[in-house]
Amino acid sequence: MSSVILPVTTKEPHPHLRAMNIFRDLSAVADLIELCFADTMDNDGQRYIADMRRASRDNGFLQWAAHMSENVTLPLTGFVWEDDGRIVGNASLIPFREGGKRIFLIANIAVHPEYRRRGIARLLTRRAMQYGWDKKAAAIWLHVRDDNPGALHLYQELGFEEIARRTTWVTRPDPHLPQPFSDIQIVPRHPRFWIQQQDWLRRLHPDTLAWYRSFNFNSLRPGLMNWLYLFFVDVNIKQWAAVRGGDLLATLSWIPHGGRMEPLIAAANERYGAEALAQLLIHARRELTGQSRLSLEHPSGEMTEAFLAAGFTERRTLIWMRAKPATKSSLSRI
Repeated sequence: MSSVILPVTTKEPHPHLRAMNIFRDLSAVADLIELCFADTMDNDGQRYIADMRRASRDNGFLQWAAHMSENVTLPLTGFVWEDDGRIVGNASLIPFREGGKRIFLIANIAVHPEYRRRGIARLLTRRAMQYGWDKKAAAIWLHVRDDNPGALHLYQELGFEEIARRTTWVTRPDPHLPQPFSDIQIVPRHPRFWIQQQDWLRRLHPDTLAWYRSFNFNSLRPGLMNWLYLFFVDVNIKQWAAVRGGDLLATLSWIPHGGRMEPLIAAANERYGAEALAQLLIHARRELTGQSRLSLEHPSGEMTEAFLAAGFTERRTLIWMRAKPATKSSLSRI
Protein backbone atom coordinates (compact mmCIF):
# COMPACT_ATOMS: atom_id res chain seq x y z
CA MET A 1 0.00 0.00 0.00
CA SER A 2 1.49 3.34 -0.97
CA SER A 3 1.59 6.16 1.55
CA VAL A 4 -0.84 9.03 1.15
CA ILE A 5 -0.03 12.57 2.24
CA LEU A 6 -3.10 14.78 2.39
CA PRO A 7 -2.82 18.55 2.11
CA VAL A 8 -4.84 20.68 4.51
CA THR A 9 -6.37 22.65 1.65
CA THR A 10 -6.08 22.42 -2.10
CA LYS A 11 -7.75 24.07 -5.05
CA GLU A 12 -6.70 21.32 -7.47
CA PRO A 13 -7.89 17.73 -7.18
CA HIS A 14 -5.67 15.47 -5.10
CA PRO A 15 -3.84 12.93 -7.32
CA HIS A 16 -5.74 10.08 -5.66
CA LEU A 17 -9.15 11.77 -6.02
CA ARG A 18 -11.03 11.61 -9.30
CA ALA A 19 -14.55 11.54 -10.72
CA MET A 20 -16.24 8.17 -10.74
CA ASN A 21 -16.30 6.40 -14.10
CA ILE A 22 -19.53 4.41 -14.27
CA PHE A 23 -18.16 2.11 -16.98
CA ARG A 24 -15.40 0.71 -14.78
CA ASP A 25 -16.01 1.83 -11.17
CA LEU A 26 -19.61 0.92 -10.34
CA SER A 27 -18.92 -2.66 -9.29
CA ALA A 28 -15.89 -1.67 -7.17
CA VAL A 29 -17.90 1.10 -5.50
CA ALA A 30 -20.63 -1.44 -4.69
CA ASP A 31 -18.01 -3.71 -3.09
CA LEU A 32 -16.66 -0.82 -1.02
CA ILE A 33 -20.10 0.27 0.19
CA GLU A 34 -20.97 -3.31 1.13
CA LEU A 35 -17.71 -3.66 3.08
CA CYS A 36 -18.06 -0.37 4.94
CA PHE A 37 -21.74 -0.73 5.85
CA ALA A 38 -21.96 -4.50 6.33
CA ASP A 39 -22.83 -4.19 10.03
CA THR A 40 -25.81 -1.90 9.42
CA MET A 41 -27.03 -2.96 5.98
CA ASP A 42 -30.62 -4.20 5.79
CA ASN A 43 -32.53 -5.95 3.00
CA ASP A 44 -33.14 -2.68 1.16
CA GLY A 45 -29.42 -1.91 1.31
CA GLN A 46 -28.54 -5.33 -0.04
CA ARG A 47 -31.01 -4.86 -2.88
CA TYR A 48 -29.43 -1.46 -3.60
CA ILE A 49 -25.99 -3.09 -3.85
CA ALA A 50 -27.40 -5.79 -6.12
CA ASP A 51 -28.92 -3.10 -8.36
CA MET A 52 -25.53 -1.40 -8.63
CA ARG A 53 -23.81 -4.64 -9.60
CA ARG A 54 -26.53 -5.48 -12.10
CA ALA A 55 -26.23 -2.03 -13.66
CA SER A 56 -22.44 -2.39 -13.88
CA ARG A 57 -22.92 -5.42 -16.16
CA ASP A 58 -25.53 -3.78 -18.40
CA ASN A 59 -23.63 -1.94 -21.13
CA GLY A 60 -26.82 -0.62 -22.69
CA PHE A 61 -27.89 0.91 -19.41
CA LEU A 62 -24.46 2.40 -18.80
CA GLN A 63 -24.40 3.99 -22.25
CA TRP A 64 -27.78 5.57 -21.55
CA ALA A 65 -26.86 6.54 -18.00
CA ALA A 66 -23.69 8.29 -19.15
CA HIS A 67 -25.95 10.92 -20.73
CA MET A 68 -28.64 10.86 -18.03
CA SER A 69 -26.61 10.74 -14.82
CA GLU A 70 -28.57 13.60 -13.29
CA ASN A 71 -31.94 11.97 -13.92
CA VAL A 72 -31.55 8.58 -12.26
CA THR A 73 -31.30 7.67 -8.58
CA LEU A 74 -28.51 5.09 -8.79
CA PRO A 75 -25.17 6.64 -7.73
CA LEU A 76 -23.88 7.37 -11.23
CA THR A 77 -22.20 10.65 -10.34
CA GLY A 78 -19.63 11.08 -7.63
CA PHE A 79 -15.98 10.88 -6.68
CA VAL A 80 -13.67 8.06 -5.69
CA TRP A 81 -10.32 7.76 -3.95
CA GLU A 82 -8.00 5.41 -5.81
CA ASP A 83 -4.71 4.02 -4.51
CA ASP A 84 -2.59 1.63 -6.59
CA GLY A 85 -5.55 0.97 -8.88
CA ARG A 86 -7.81 0.13 -5.95
CA ILE A 87 -10.90 2.18 -5.04
CA VAL A 88 -10.74 2.79 -1.30
CA GLY A 89 -13.01 5.81 -0.92
CA ASN A 90 -16.29 7.02 -2.39
CA ALA A 91 -18.82 9.84 -2.23
CA SER A 92 -21.87 9.56 -4.49
CA LEU A 93 -24.10 12.39 -5.69
CA ILE A 94 -27.78 11.73 -6.37
CA PRO A 95 -29.83 14.53 -7.98
CA PHE A 96 -33.30 15.55 -6.85
CA ARG A 97 -35.69 18.44 -7.48
CA GLU A 98 -37.19 20.56 -4.72
CA GLY A 99 -39.73 23.17 -5.72
CA GLY A 100 -38.37 23.12 -9.26
CA LYS A 101 -34.81 23.73 -8.06
CA ARG A 102 -31.90 21.33 -8.38
CA ILE A 103 -30.55 19.83 -5.18
CA PHE A 104 -28.13 16.98 -4.49
CA LEU A 105 -27.95 14.24 -1.91
CA ILE A 106 -24.41 13.15 -1.03
CA ALA A 107 -24.62 9.45 -0.24
CA ASN A 108 -22.44 6.40 0.31
CA ILE A 109 -19.56 8.32 1.86
CA ALA A 110 -17.31 5.34 2.48
CA VAL A 111 -13.61 4.80 3.17
CA HIS A 112 -11.94 1.39 3.35
CA PRO A 113 -11.08 0.52 6.99
CA GLU A 114 -7.35 0.41 6.18
CA TYR A 115 -7.43 4.02 4.92
CA ARG A 116 -9.46 5.75 7.60
CA ARG A 117 -8.36 8.72 9.73
CA ARG A 118 -6.34 10.21 6.87
CA GLY A 119 -8.81 12.93 5.88
CA ILE A 120 -10.07 11.07 2.82
CA ALA A 121 -13.75 11.36 3.77
CA ARG A 122 -13.35 15.10 4.28
CA LEU A 123 -11.78 15.66 0.87
CA LEU A 124 -14.32 13.45 -0.90
CA THR A 125 -17.21 15.29 0.75
CA ARG A 126 -15.71 18.68 -0.04
CA ARG A 127 -15.24 17.71 -3.67
CA ALA A 128 -18.82 16.46 -3.91
CA MET A 129 -20.05 19.71 -2.39
CA GLN A 130 -18.02 21.74 -4.87
CA TYR A 131 -19.57 19.77 -7.71
CA GLY A 132 -23.03 20.61 -6.40
CA TRP A 133 -22.26 24.32 -6.12
CA ASP A 134 -20.75 24.32 -9.61
CA LYS A 135 -24.08 22.90 -10.83
CA LYS A 136 -25.94 25.79 -9.14
CA ALA A 137 -27.60 23.54 -6.58
CA ALA A 138 -30.05 25.28 -4.26
CA ALA A 139 -28.98 22.96 -1.43
CA ILE A 140 -26.89 19.89 -0.73
CA TRP A 141 -28.16 17.23 1.65
CA LEU A 142 -26.77 14.18 3.37
CA HIS A 143 -27.79 11.95 6.24
CA VAL A 144 -25.77 10.22 8.92
CA ARG A 145 -26.62 7.67 11.58
CA ASP A 146 -26.95 9.12 15.05
CA ASP A 147 -24.47 6.54 16.37
CA ASN A 148 -21.66 7.95 14.19
CA PRO A 149 -20.53 11.09 16.09
CA GLY A 150 -17.26 11.36 14.16
CA ALA A 151 -19.03 11.71 10.82
CA LEU A 152 -21.58 14.08 12.34
CA HIS A 153 -18.80 16.35 13.58
CA LEU A 154 -17.09 16.29 10.18
CA TYR A 155 -20.24 17.35 8.35
CA GLN A 156 -20.89 20.12 10.85
CA GLU A 157 -17.37 21.42 10.22
CA LEU A 158 -18.10 21.40 6.48
CA GLY A 159 -21.14 23.63 6.98
CA PHE A 160 -24.01 21.16 7.20
CA GLU A 161 -26.79 21.90 9.68
CA GLU A 162 -29.11 19.38 11.26
CA ILE A 163 -32.65 19.65 9.90
CA ALA A 164 -34.36 16.53 11.23
CA ARG A 165 -33.85 13.24 13.07
CA ARG A 166 -36.01 10.38 11.91
CA THR A 167 -36.18 6.85 13.26
CA THR A 168 -37.16 3.81 11.22
CA TRP A 169 -39.11 1.12 13.08
CA VAL A 170 -39.61 -2.41 11.73
CA THR A 171 -41.63 -5.49 12.57
CA ARG A 172 -43.26 -8.56 11.06
CA PRO A 173 -46.98 -9.18 10.59
CA ASP A 174 -48.56 -11.61 13.04
CA PRO A 175 -52.16 -12.75 12.50
CA HIS A 176 -52.20 -14.39 15.94
CA LEU A 177 -51.23 -11.23 17.80
CA PRO A 178 -53.92 -10.46 20.41
CA GLN A 179 -55.64 -7.09 20.16
CA PRO A 180 -55.52 -5.53 23.66
CA PHE A 181 -58.83 -4.67 25.26
CA SER A 182 -59.52 -0.94 25.09
CA ASP A 183 -62.32 1.58 24.73
CA ILE A 184 -60.52 2.77 21.58
CA GLN A 185 -62.18 1.62 18.38
CA ILE A 186 -60.29 0.80 15.18
CA VAL A 187 -62.38 1.74 12.12
CA PRO A 188 -61.73 2.46 8.44
CA ARG A 189 -60.49 6.02 7.92
CA HIS A 190 -63.60 8.11 7.24
CA PRO A 191 -63.35 11.07 4.80
CA ARG A 192 -64.37 13.45 7.58
CA PHE A 193 -61.11 12.63 9.38
CA TRP A 194 -58.94 13.87 6.50
CA ILE A 195 -58.48 17.49 7.59
CA GLN A 196 -57.17 16.46 11.02
CA GLN A 197 -55.09 13.65 9.55
CA GLN A 198 -53.53 16.05 7.05
CA ASP A 199 -52.58 18.49 9.81
CA TRP A 200 -50.86 15.73 11.76
CA LEU A 201 -49.08 14.48 8.65
CA ARG A 202 -47.72 17.93 7.86
CA ARG A 203 -46.20 18.17 11.32
CA LEU A 204 -44.78 14.65 11.41
CA HIS A 205 -43.57 14.61 7.80
CA PRO A 206 -42.43 18.18 7.09
CA ASP A 207 -42.20 19.58 3.58
CA THR A 208 -38.45 20.10 3.99
CA LEU A 209 -37.97 16.38 3.26
CA ALA A 210 -40.83 15.95 0.78
CA TRP A 211 -38.35 15.75 -2.13
CA TYR A 212 -37.05 12.44 -0.77
CA ARG A 213 -40.36 10.72 -0.02
CA SER A 214 -41.36 7.88 -2.31
CA PHE A 215 -45.06 8.69 -1.86
CA ASN A 216 -47.34 11.71 -2.02
CA PHE A 217 -49.75 12.47 0.80
CA ASN A 218 -52.36 13.38 -1.79
CA SER A 219 -52.74 9.64 -2.40
CA LEU A 220 -54.32 9.44 1.08
CA ARG A 221 -56.89 12.13 0.29
CA PRO A 222 -60.54 10.98 0.11
CA GLY A 223 -62.65 11.60 -2.97
CA LEU A 224 -63.80 9.99 -6.19
CA MET A 225 -61.02 11.35 -8.40
CA ASN A 226 -58.29 10.06 -6.13
CA TRP A 227 -60.04 6.69 -5.84
CA LEU A 228 -60.22 6.42 -9.62
CA TYR A 229 -56.54 7.32 -9.95
CA LEU A 230 -55.48 4.67 -7.42
CA PHE A 231 -57.75 2.15 -9.13
CA PHE A 232 -56.17 2.69 -12.53
CA VAL A 233 -52.59 2.59 -11.21
CA ASP A 234 -53.51 -0.52 -9.20
CA VAL A 235 -52.48 0.75 -5.77
CA ASN A 236 -54.53 -0.68 -2.92
CA ILE A 237 -54.02 1.71 -0.01
CA LYS A 238 -55.40 0.73 3.38
CA GLN A 239 -56.23 3.32 6.03
CA TRP A 240 -57.49 2.95 9.58
CA ALA A 241 -58.49 5.38 12.31
CA ALA A 242 -58.49 5.07 16.09
CA VAL A 243 -61.41 6.82 17.75
CA ARG A 244 -62.78 7.16 21.24
CA GLY A 245 -66.29 8.42 21.72
CA GLY A 246 -66.32 9.83 18.21
CA ASP A 247 -63.03 11.73 18.69
CA LEU A 248 -60.18 10.98 16.30
CA LEU A 249 -56.96 10.06 18.13
CA ALA A 250 -54.72 8.64 15.41
CA THR A 251 -54.63 7.30 11.86
CA LEU A 252 -52.47 4.70 10.15
CA SER A 253 -52.03 4.26 6.40
CA TRP A 254 -50.37 1.50 4.40
CA ILE A 255 -49.08 2.22 0.90
CA PRO A 256 -47.80 -0.89 -0.93
CA HIS A 257 -44.90 -0.36 -3.32
CA GLY A 258 -43.58 -3.86 -3.90
CA GLY A 259 -40.59 -3.64 -1.57
CA ARG A 260 -39.57 -6.16 1.03
CA MET A 261 -40.58 -3.77 3.78
CA GLU A 262 -43.89 -2.05 3.13
CA PRO A 263 -44.27 1.41 4.64
CA LEU A 264 -46.80 2.46 7.23
CA ILE A 265 -47.57 6.14 7.73
CA ALA A 266 -48.71 7.20 11.19
CA ALA A 267 -50.47 10.39 12.22
CA ALA A 268 -51.52 10.97 15.80
CA ASN A 269 -52.54 13.47 18.41
CA GLU A 270 -49.27 14.60 19.96
CA ARG A 271 -50.54 14.45 23.56
CA TYR A 272 -53.16 11.72 23.59
CA GLY A 273 -52.41 9.49 20.65
CA ALA A 274 -49.80 7.03 21.95
CA GLU A 275 -52.24 4.36 23.15
CA ALA A 276 -54.35 4.80 20.04
CA LEU A 277 -51.34 4.50 17.75
CA ALA A 278 -50.22 1.32 19.51
CA GLN A 279 -53.68 -0.15 18.92
CA LEU A 280 -53.50 0.80 15.23
CA LEU A 281 -50.05 -0.72 14.80
CA ILE A 282 -51.14 -3.99 16.39
CA HIS A 283 -54.19 -4.00 14.12
CA ALA A 284 -51.96 -3.51 11.06
CA ARG A 285 -49.72 -6.41 12.12
CA ARG A 286 -52.80 -8.63 12.37
CA GLU A 287 -54.25 -7.49 9.04
CA LEU A 288 -51.25 -7.24 6.69
CA THR A 289 -50.34 -10.91 6.83
CA GLY A 290 -49.34 -11.08 3.17
CA GLN A 291 -46.29 -8.90 3.80
CA SER A 292 -42.90 -10.18 4.94
CA ARG A 293 -42.01 -7.09 6.96
CA LEU A 294 -43.48 -3.70 7.82
CA SER A 295 -41.61 -0.46 8.38
CA LEU A 296 -42.47 2.98 9.64
CA GLU A 297 -40.49 6.22 9.77
CA HIS A 298 -41.23 8.78 12.48
CA PRO A 299 -39.58 11.78 14.14
CA SER A 300 -36.96 10.52 16.57
CA GLY A 301 -38.13 10.35 20.18
CA GLU A 302 -41.85 10.68 19.40
CA MET A 303 -44.35 7.91 20.18
CA THR A 304 -41.55 5.53 21.16
CA GLU A 305 -43.75 3.83 23.75
CA ALA A 306 -46.40 3.15 21.11
CA PHE A 307 -43.95 1.46 18.75
CA LEU A 308 -42.45 -0.68 21.49
CA ALA A 309 -45.88 -1.65 22.84
CA ALA A 310 -46.88 -2.79 19.34
CA GLY A 311 -43.78 -4.98 18.97
CA PHE A 312 -41.73 -2.77 16.67
CA THR A 313 -37.92 -2.64 16.81
CA GLU A 314 -35.81 0.44 16.19
CA ARG A 315 -33.70 -0.14 13.09
CA ARG A 316 -31.85 3.15 12.82
CA THR A 317 -32.06 6.89 13.40
CA LEU A 318 -30.82 9.16 10.63
CA ILE A 319 -29.82 12.78 11.09
CA TRP A 320 -30.74 14.75 7.98
CA MET A 321 -28.35 17.63 7.31
CA ARG A 322 -28.39 20.43 4.75
CA ALA A 323 -25.83 22.89 3.40
CA LYS A 324 -26.86 26.08 1.66
CA PRO A 325 -24.93 27.91 -1.10
CA ALA A 326 -23.38 30.27 1.45
CA THR A 327 -21.30 27.27 2.50
CA LYS A 328 -19.44 27.47 -0.81
CA SER A 329 -17.36 30.46 0.25
CA SER A 330 -16.28 28.68 3.42
CA LEU A 331 -14.99 25.53 1.73
CA SER A 332 -11.64 27.08 0.92
CA ARG A 333 -11.10 27.79 4.61
CA ILE A 334 -11.80 24.24 5.76
